[in-house]
Amino acid sequence: MGLYIIAAILLLPLIEIAVFIWVGGLIGVFPTILLTLVTAVAGTIMLRQQGLSLLMRMQKELDAGRAPGNEVMQGAMIVLASIFLLIPGFVTDAIGLLLFIPPVREALAKFIISRSDVVIVQGGQGARRPGDHVVDLDEADWSEKNDDPSGGASGKGQPRISPWQDGSDNAKS
Repeated sequence: MGLYIIAAILLLPLIEIAVFIWVGGLIGVFPTILLTLVTAVAGTIMLRQQGLSLLMRMQKELDAGRAPGNEVMQGAMIVLASIFLLIPGFVTDAIGLLLFIPPVREALAKFIISRSDVVIVQGGQGARRPGDHVVDLDEADWSEKNDDPSGGASGKGQPRISPWQDGSDNAKS
């Protein structure tokens, strides 16, 4: 995968230069520069318009109590599309414009998700993987138990903490 990224970084400028020369030969230098500027402005406008609608859809998903996973993927592709439109060049502009088309984004998102290992964790900090062997207790779920008159089960003054004691023995100690 890394080799493909390096190849794209090296080949993309060469392809862009070739397309600039070809388009400049067809329509002239000033129309080519003007077209490049127009696509940059169009990308900025489209980012603003589609970005705001995407934020509203994400807020609706959050308000409904659902994780906005698809909306996050759509947002990442809209940001990528706007970056492609801001980069001078016709090939990157074409890719950027394609990414602004919702069915293209949906298809690309499905393609990426089908090749990804996505784990959705509900509840954030309390979620654990099976096999972690961790007992997660709230303050109300545990109490101290002093079996030893010296102050601890080991005799070193440290109280033993027990999650299974209801706390009624503490009043007797």
